[in-house]
Amino acid sequence: MPGYVLYSDFNCPFCYALHERLYDLQLIDRCEWRGVQHAPHLPRPMKAWDGSLGAELRHEVAVVQRLAPGLPIALPSGKPNTRPAIALAASLFQRDRVAGMQTVRALYHAFWVNGQDISNPLVLDEFGITDGSDLDQVMGEWEAAWHETGQAGVPLVVSPGGFLLTGCVPAEQVQAFFRLQD
Repeated sequence: MPGYVLYSDFNCPFCYALHERLYDLQLIDRCEWRGVQHAPHLPRPMKAWDGSLGAELRHEVAVVQRLAPGLPIALPSGKPNTRPAIALAASLFQRDRVAGMQTVRALYHAFWVNGQDISNPLVLDEFGITDGSDLDQVMGEWEAAWHETGQAGVPLVVSPGGFLLTGCVPAEQVQAFFRLQD
């Protein structure tokens, strides 16, 4: 079982960038991914953002492009409620960790590269079937543990010793964090 916990939300571009960075550095397998909603108020289905919300989304994507040059990322039309996608991932993790991790990565790509609404059941059906058994309990435990860290944002990596790595940080800082905890 992985010793690090990665708290993340599919609609956060910084989470997507850190996930890909961990994947590229071959550190993702050392992490237990836990989906948490940092913006549970977002609608299902996803609504297009314009005005100040659209400007905020454009700004976030531009910052991620600077922090992670070469990362495939497109400006989505808005941000979806991620509860259904997190439930799908939680369901898959109950059966098969490898399949769960592959699906998490595919869901990030579906949203941040292809602009798909990952709150849409028809989109999620392409990724698998949600088991439904104890998902509310599992997701509630993930959320409670995230809140216990005292951090309100994502992405967040918690080491086995309880040290925190927050945000989408440079590869060197990620590697140093994992080295220091070994």
